[in-house]
Amino acid sequence: MSFRIGFGIDFHQFAEGRDLWLGGIKIPHSKGAIGHSDADVLLHAICDALLGALALGDIGLHFPNTEQAYKDIDSKILLKKSYELIKEKGYTIINIDSTVCLENPKIKPFVSSMQQTIAEILDITVNDISIKATTTETMGFAGREEGLVAYATVLLQKQ
Repeated sequence: MSFRIGFGIDFHQFAEGRDLWLGGIKIPHSKGAIGHSDADVLLHAICDALLGALALGDIGLHFPNTEQAYKDIDSKILLKKSYELIKEKGYTIINIDSTVCLENPKIKPFVSSMQQTIAEILDITVNDISIKATTTETMGFAGREEGLVAYATVLLQKQ
């Protein structure tokens, strides 16, 4: 059997007056992420990990921020489209491991909802999705609450 591993990372700035979408869930917070889409860093990192595992480029190649069709798009749609590309190549997802870096808000109360949302899109179980969070101990842009970052690793298997 053929296995492939992929890594993804995404960054977005915070701004007042924007909704904060993370893992496909709207998180209550005074700031949201700025982006061409809904700026869901976690889903974007997972998309990049999926695409990278099969050397299919990145989210910007498939869903460019210069295309009006992707303006304010729900990142769950981008995740579904990325997954369809993986399935077309004959691969399935074994597991996802991810980490979100931000000082606030605390996301632990929302992790199970994020896992459920992602699992439904990717046809895997919630037990196949790890979502962790960490702060940067007030260091850097995330520590100053200027933005957030997400990392994701996926393992794929050829069917």
